[in-house]
Amino acid sequence: MTEQTFSAPLETLRKRVQEATQRLLGDTIGISDDDWYRPSRLPGWSRANVAAHLSANAEALADLVEAARNGRSAPLYVDDESRREGVERGSSLTGLELQIGLDTSAGRLDNALEGVEDWSAPVELRGRTLTLAQVPLARLSEVVVHHLDLDCGFELGRVEPGAARWLLHWALLWHGHDADLPAVRVQSTSGVAAELGEGDELRTVSGPDASLWAWLMGRTPDQAIEGADGLTPALRS
Repeated sequence: MTEQTFSAPLETLRKRVQEATQRLLGDTIGISDDDWYRPSRLPGWSRANVAAHLSANAEALADLVEAARNGRSAPLYVDDESRREGVERGSSLTGLELQIGLDTSAGRLDNALEGVEDWSAPVELRGRTLTLAQVPLARLSEVVVHHLDLDCGFELGRVEPGAARWLLHWALLWHGHDADLPAVRVQSTSGVAAELGEGDELRTVSGPDASLWAWLMGRTPDQAIEGADGLTPALRS
């Protein structure tokens, strides 16, 4: 396993999160109420479930950031039940309410990040201790992966190369201590490389940054990925 360290310009990252959010809102504004309740690419989730989860994630991250700014620690979600409630809330909302929720929750998170002075403050993200500096990258990954899950015309080819590289670094950081993965060397065409998982036989999975990131997030590998036959990391929702 390769220990992963990575940093990106925070203001640039925040801008990328804002841009990704506006791109998502632009793609979903035309979804009808009926189409919101059609299946997404996430098994068992409707598009409305995905949108409600994405809003709940922004609210939870805002709570986490505000707590850290005040010297307190707070989990991203109180428990699995509260996380499920955020997903299921989408079943009772109209398309307009879902759009408003996506927009206002993203704005609240951005405002919380605006007030951060100590980006090194620790935060807990689903059982892992990271820093406030990594929250914008975590949110960027959430927005982009669930934009893909919404199945509303957004595909990997629309992910800007610089953002794709950051997303790959994030996925490598997240999987850096994942003992459930077999030993695998991830090698991107941009030069990013890391060894993950555990085992005696090291496999190499290679491809573009965006494709490798999506694969590490548990999404079906596209044709640009090589060496991943029969190997898909756990789906991250």
